[in-house]
Amino acid sequence: MTDAWHIFGADLAISPSGDLALAPAMEAGRQRVLRRLLTNPGDYLWAPTYGAGLGRFVGEPVEAQRIEAVIRGQMFKEAAVARRPEPAISVVADQAGSVFADIRYADAASGAAAGGSVSVSFNLNNG
Repeated sequence: MTDAWHIFGADLAISPSGDLALAPAMEAGRQRVLRRLLTNPGDYLWAPTYGAGLGRFVGEPVEAQRIEAVIRGQMFKEAAVARRPEPAISVVADQAGSVFADIRYADAASGAAAGGSVSVSFNLNNG
């Protein structure tokens, strides 16, 4: 099944022909990982345990290890994430208090050997 191109917090994308843009498999997986991490548990009525709820850390004292643990606990819940090698997760805060997460994982469908490395990076304070 092909997914519509949809970045969390943005509008659906339109293709040059005017149809809904479709996301290639690796991009769809990346979008799903980002959506899972930023969705609050309980926001999806049909899946009340879905989501990491990283937004709850905004405005809180930075606990990089806790944020990393929450991310790590959600990664393998997405079918797009390969089990081996394990995802590399980095959570850092700058002097201004912004928190940045960088996640690198192998795409399960194409595998790391086929160049299926995927990167998801975001500023936790800005989504």
